[in-house]
Amino acid sequence: MLSPNHRLHMSLVSSVKHKLSFHNLTTITPPAADDAAGLSNLILSLDTKTLIQNLETKSVCWTPDLVNKILKRLWNHGPKAIQFFNLLERHPTYTHSTASFDHAIDIAARLRNYKTVWALVARMRKRMLGPNPKTFAIITERYVSAGKPDKAVRVFLSMHEYGCQQDLNSFNTFLDVLCKSRRVEMAYNLFRVLKRRFRGDTVSYNIIANGFCLIKRTPRALEVLREMVESGLEPTLKTYNVILNGYFKSGQVKEAWQFLLEMKRRKCEMDVVTYTTVVHGFGVAGEVQKARQVFDEMLESGVLPSVATYNAFIQVLCKKDNVENAILVFEEMVRKGYTPNSTMYNVVIRGLCHVGKMDSAMEYLDKMKDDGCDPNVQTYNVIIRYYCDEGETEKGLEVFERMGSGECLPNLDTYNVLISGMFGRKRSDDLMVAGKLLIEMVDRGFVPRKFTFNRILNGLLLTGNQDFAKEILRAQSRCGRLPRHFRL
Repeated sequence: MLSPNHRLHMSLVSSVKHKLSFHNLTTITPPAADDAAGLSNLILSLDTKTLIQNLETKSVCWTPDLVNKILKRLWNHGPKAIQFFNLLERHPTYTHSTASFDHAIDIAARLRNYKTVWALVARMRKRMLGPNPKTFAIITERYVSAGKPDKAVRVFLSMHEYGCQQDLNSFNTFLDVLCKSRRVEMAYNLFRVLKRRFRGDTVSYNIIANGFCLIKRTPRALEVLREMVESGLEPTLKTYNVILNGYFKSGQVKEAWQFLLEMKRRKCEMDVVTYTTVVHGFGVAGEVQKARQVFDEMLESGVLPSVATYNAFIQVLCKKDNVENAILVFEEMVRKGYTPNSTMYNVVIRGLCHVGKMDSAMEYLDKMKDDGCDPNVQTYNVIIRYYCDEGETEKGLEVFERMGSGECLPNLDTYNVLISGMFGRKRSDDLMVAGKLLIEMVDRGFVPRKFTFNRILNGLLLTGNQDFAKEILRAQSRCGRLPRHFRL
C-alpha cells in the first residue's frame, strides 16, 4: 500500500504532467472580457487555430491597457506572448499601441530573437508609432545583457536612422544601461568622446560615478566628480548620495561615516535617500545598532521614511538580527499607514523561510494577496527554493501549481530550482517530472544549460526511461545544444 506522502507525490506528478500538457486543450471556460489573468490562461491553453478564433470573438473589447497587462503576465512564456501579439495585430478593430510594441520588443529581445525585434521596429515605423527613445533603451539594454555591448553602442549611434534623434536624455539613459551592466569603462570612454556633442550634465557625471561605485572603485568615482567640478558643474545631493553608497558597497564603513559627517558639517541637507543608504549600509556591515540609531535620527529630524527605507531596515533585521524584530517593524509601518510593496513582503517571506518558519511564510503569501499586493515570481521562487532545500519537493510543487493557475508564470530560476529538487531522492517519478519541467522550459523560450540537459538524460537512462530520454534529446536539439555523440 502506498504511504500518504507517496500518494500525494503521485497525485502531484499527475497534476504536473497534466499542467505541462495543457496547451493541447481546446476547450476552456471563457473568462470575463476584462480579466487579464483569465485571458492569459486562455491564450496559454489554446493552439494557434483556436486562439485566432478566440481573439476575434466580440465578447472581448481589446484595449491597449488590457493587452499590456496580458503581455506582462505572459512575460515568462515569450513565444506565446509574441504569438498573441502577432495574431492580435490582424484584429479587424484593434490597433496596437506604442507601449504594446515596446513590450513585445522587450520579450523578443529577451529571447535573443533579434530578427523579430527589428521586424517589430519596422512595423512600428510603418504604423507611425515610433520607435522612440524608450524603444532603443529596451533594445540596447537587452544587447548589453546578452554580452553584446559593442552592438548596443552601434544601435544607439544609429537611432537617427530610424527617425529617433539622440539627445542628452537618451545618451544618459544609454550610459546608465552600460554602467548598471558593469560596463562602466566602456560608458566612461563613450562619455569622454561624446560629452561635447551631448553637453554632458550633472546627471551624466553622476551616472558614471555610480557605475564605478557599483564595481567598488570609489577612487575612480571621486576622480569623475572632480572632473565634473572642473567642468563648471556643481555637485548635487544625488552626487553625495552616490559616493556615500559607493563607500558602503566597497565595505569602507569608516570612510562612509566620515563622509556623512562631512556632509553634515557642510550643512548638506540629507534626504530620505541619504538616510536609507546609511541604514542599509550599516546593516549590511553587521552594525545593526548603528543602523537603528540612524533610523531613529531620521524620524527625529523630521524626514519621513519611505517604503524603500523600511525595506532596507527590515532586510537588515532579517539578515543580521532576527525575523521577529523585522515583523514588529513591518507591523509598525502598516499601522502608520504605509502600504507594503512586493519587495517588502519578499524580504519578510525570505526571512521566515530562512529560519524554517515555512507555514508563516505561506501565511504572508496569502496576506500579500489579501492586501492587494500581487506576489511576483521572486516571491514564489524563494518559497519553492526553501521547500526543495528542505527535501519537501511535494510542497514546492504545490506552490508551483499555484503559479501555473495564473497567479504568476514561472521563470528560468523557478524551473532550475525545481529540477534540482527532483534529484534529491533519485526516484524515477521525480526524474520524469524533471524531464517534463525541462520540456516546458524549452517550449516557453528558456534555454537550459547543457548540464541540466545531461543530468536529466543520464537520470532517465539510469532509471530505464529510454523513450522519454529520446524526447528530452529532441528538446535539446531544438536549443542547439545536442552533444556531438550521444547513444540511446
